[in-house]
Amino acid sequence: MQVLIFKLGEELFALRTEKVQSINETMNITRVPMAPQHIKGLVNLRGNVLSLLDINLLLDVPHSAGLQENIIILDMENETVGITVDQVVEVIDMAEHLLAKSPGLHNREHIEGILKFEGSIVTLLDMDILCKKN
Repeated sequence: MQVLIFKLGEELFALRTEKVQSINETMNITRVPMAPQHIKGLVNLRGNVLSLLDINLLLDVPHSAGLQENIIILDMENETVGITVDQVVEVIDMAEHLLAKSPGLHNREHIEGILKFEGSIVTLLDMDILCKKN
């Protein structure tokens, strides 16, 4: 399995690369009045208008003081969306059996498991489930 690791503040998260369409630098965001709080707005990506989600709010992770520099474009079940992240760290290959399930995560369906990367713990997310919850 191949995963993309990214940072939100000091925490590391990962997504399966089969969901990732592209990684882009920050672009102009058009705010949408009365949109849910986790929707930052809309972005124009090569003529396609996409919703931009605030993954920090979805995961209840505080925003860092710096600017979120990258937008990860994801192919979801029903649409293509973008998420803003502080930093894209790396894409790695890992064996599926190295993905650990934590007993404390039984009520967190959006967490596929935990993996280790360079001495740090990384949370592997299922974005389809995370977005369905909100």
